Amino acid sequence: ARYDALAAIGMQRASLGVQDFEPAVQKAINRLQTFEQTRCVVEEVRARGTRSVNCDIVYGLPHQTSASFAQTVTDILSLAPDRIALFGYAHVPWMKKHQTMIDDASLPGPEARYALNKAASQMIIDAGYEAIGIDHFALPGDSLARAARTGTLRRNFQGYTDDQAATIIGLGASSVGSFRQGYVQNMPATGQYEKMVLGGDLAVVRGVALSSDDCMRRWVIEQIMCTFGFAFDDLRQFGPAAATVIAEAQALCAVDDMVVIRDNRLEILAPAQPFARSIAATFDAYLAGGAGRHSMAV
Repeated sequence: ARYDALAAIGMQRASLGVQDFEPAVQKAINRLQTFEQTRCVVEEVRARGTRSVNCDIVYGLPHQTSASFAQTVTDILSLAPDRIALFGYAHVPWMKKHQTMIDDASLPGPEARYALNKAASQMIIDAGYEAIGIDHFALPGDSLARAARTGTLRRNFQGYTDDQAATIIGLGASSVGSFRQGYVQNMPATGQYEKMVLGGDLAVVRGVALSSDDCMRRWVIEQIMCTFGFAFDDLRQFGPAAATVIAEAQALCAVDDMVVIRDNRLEILAPAQPFARSIAATFDAYLAGGAGRHSMAV
């Protein structure tokens, strides 16, 4: 009945947070589901006309090994999802207290995380998927792959998209909305969220307004994440302030051999593209004061 209800409201895309199929890994992260259960979900949504299915898998999880994760990737590929997202586990117990239950010693180190990422990526590409940005893959006929080829790929806080809309309206408890002027978040507690909505009120409990500098840097970071660089001429749409970011790009090239300036454009060299998040972070005006708050980039 739940599948029928989703079909009745016109669901066209479904995204499944698989993470990993290895039982020991699932137990450690409290995300228990069998491959058969996941396969059933994919079959049920497709049977009701869902035109695109995405599966999220995560590397860097506790007790994960190269062999076990390769089996997870193999299982995912057998489902032939239209898209696959390959995310790195963000171990941030100082921000998410429930992660203190995970033994740090059970987590793969930086080198092992990188190896897991590279091996899984190659398996997915060998299966006929196209790499999209830093952590997504899509079948060649998928709209995300077409957007990457035509230069219309976008990225927001939910990941890569071909949607050109500047506004995202979050529905449900804790959901986030994105606007040209900033971001808003709904009440996280479900009971309080329902009470606010049923009372005829907005469920928004906090928000962040963007300055003109924020908007410029958001554009720069999105361009890096989507195209592994940005054109200085395009950046000048933000006016005289663009000179500041151009100077930052020139300074970065002077000390970092992973990036170059070519044809008036900052470019990340191909071998360094897995580190695009770290390079993009150098243009984030807020990270300098937040050391230790964020997860590893790969």
